[in-house]
Amino acid sequence: MRMAKWTPKHEAPEPLEGPVVATITGGTILWFVLFLVQLPFYGWFDDHGHLWWVWTCLAGGGLGLVGVWYVRKRDAAIKRDAAARAAAPAADAGDPSARR
Repeated sequence: MRMAKWTPKHEAPEPLEGPVVATITGGTILWFVLFLVQLPFYGWFDDHGHLWWVWTCLAGGGLGLVGVWYVRKRDAAIKRDAAARAAAPAADAGDPSARR
């Protein structure tokens, strides 16, 4: 089997960074709102075999909470790394032994 046709023709673009925490938080709030809006119609959903819609919204909200926790930790780690990289050249400038 020839693998040449599966090799990429160009480099992958850099990942897009944006307001990730706000996006995940907004989506999580939306899932919980959808869950709460559907609760008064619980009987209707049950009668028509669509009860899974209600529980899907609750599961989306719960998983969204995990997502918010994850992206906040990720964002903090990215900021710590950027701060460490910014501080490293300043610390290395005065110490000739730190240069390679």
